[in-house]
Amino acid sequence: MTLAQHVISSVTTTKLGYRYLRAIGHNSFLGDHGSGGEVTAYVVETGRGATGWGLALSDADPGPLIGRNLADLIDPDRGVIEPAAEFLDYPLHDLAARILDVPVYAMLGAHGSPRVRCYSGGIYFDELDQIRRDLEQDHEFGFRDFKVKIGRGHRWMPTAAGLAQDIEVTRMVRDLYPSAGLLVDGNDGFTLNGLLEYVDAVADCDLYWIEEPFAERRPDLQALHEHLATLQHRPKVADGEYEPNVEHVLRLAGEGLIDVALMDVIGHGLTAWRRTMPRLAAEASPHAWGVPLKTLYAAHLAAGLGNIPIVEGVPGPGAYTLEDGYIVLTDHPGFGLTLP
Repeated sequence: MTLAQHVISSVTTTKLGYRYLRAIGHNSFLGDHGSGGEVTAYVVETGRGATGWGLALSDADPGPLIGRNLADLIDPDRGVIEPAAEFLDYPLHDLAARILDVPVYAMLGAHGSPRVRCYSGGIYFDELDQIRRDLEQDHEFGFRDFKVKIGRGHRWMPTAAGLAQDIEVTRMVRDLYPSAGLLVDGNDGFTLNGLLEYVDAVADCDLYWIEEPFAERRPDLQALHEHLATLQHRPKVADGEYEPNVEHVLRLAGEGLIDVALMDVIGHGLTAWRRTMPRLAAEASPHAWGVPLKTLYAAHLAAGLGNIPIVEGVPGPGAYTLEDGYIVLTDHPGFGLTLP
C-alpha cells in the first residue's frame, strides 16, 4: 500500500509519563533534573485505520492537516515536505514506516547498523560514593560507556575546588571502568584556560570526547584543537547542543574544530537531520537527554543515516533495551513501539 492511498482523519494527543532510574542532580549550568516527568505525544490516524505516534517538535494546530493526503505531507525518501506538518516530524515518520511495513531506520536508508552503541548520559554532580552507585546502577541496566558531567566550578563550587573534584571524578570512573568509553560534558561551564588545565590533568584517562566545554567560539576551539593535538590520546570535541547556530556548527566541523555535531533529536528534528547529515564534515550524535524515547529516536537516526558511532542513553525503562552497551533495534514497523 502506498502513502497516497491514505488521508489524515484525525490528530489527537495523549500524555506519556517517564521515569529515570533515579533522581538526576546538577550539571554545570542547571539545578536538579528530577526523577522523570510527562510529555505530550501526538497520534496521527488515517481513514484506512493506519496509526503513527510520537513526540512533536513544537505545539501547533493540527486542524489544517485533517483531510490531507499523507503523500503530500511526507516523502519516505526525504521526510516531511509540508511546512505546516513539520511539527509532526516523528509521528509522521512512524506512520509512513508502519504503512510501508518497515522500521524507520530502513526508511532512512539503513546506512548504519541496527546494533547501536549507547552511553549513559545520567552521571551528574554528586558525592563520590553516590556517583559510584550511579555507575553501578547504569552498568546493571546495560550501559558499558559513561558520560560524566564536569564544570563544578562554574556555579556550584569555588573554581579551584570544582576543578579538583572534576578531575577526581574523572579518574575514579576510569579506575572503576578501565575499558569503558569515557565521555565528559562541561555544559559550557569552562574557560579555555580552565579546560586546558583539566585536560592535562586527565590526559592519561583516554577520554572518548569532550562535550560543550564552552560556547562555540572559533578562537577557543582553535586553541583547544591545537592543544589536543599534542596529547597521546586525543579526545573528540562534541558541540552544537545548546541553542546552536547550525550553519556555524557546520562551518566549524568543516574546519576540523568540531568532531561530533550534537543538534538535538527534537530541537533539530528528524527531517532536518536527513538534510544536515550529507553536509556534515564530521560525525554526529544527536542530543537525546530528557525523555528516554529520544534515545530510541537517536538510535533509529544512527541505524538509518549512519555516521553516528554512539548515541546518548537516558537511563529509564520502557523506550528501549540494552544488550551489553548496545541498543539492538528490531525490524518492527515504524519506531517499533506500541503506544502505552
